[in-house]
Amino acid sequence: MDDFDLIVSSFKSSYGVSIYSTDFQSMTWTEFRSLLSGLGPDTPLARTVQIRLEDDEDVLKHFTSAQHRIRNKWRSRNVKKYTAAEMDEIIKQFQNIFASM
Repeated sequence: MDDFDLIVSSFKSSYGVSIYSTDFQSMTWTEFRSLLSGLGPDTPLARTVQIRLEDDEDVLKHFTSAQHRIRNKWRSRNVKKYTAAEMDEIIKQFQNIFASM
């Protein structure tokens, strides 16, 4: 997953929880999803998402070269369209990864 490091650092900065800790290993998938969706706007993940989605020309004029790199990399990706069955399999794999931590 491209954004895993952003998720790790965002959980640490928002909740003080390390994804690699034993406390996290006992977290349910439902709780993880809730915490992920509740991450605030000042987290590394949220800031990166905002950069990727920015379309305001006035804001883009003031982007740093690093911000442009993040945005351009995201926009130039060849995003595969997944079927529902493929998405179910990906989600199961992701759940297994977290369950094994």
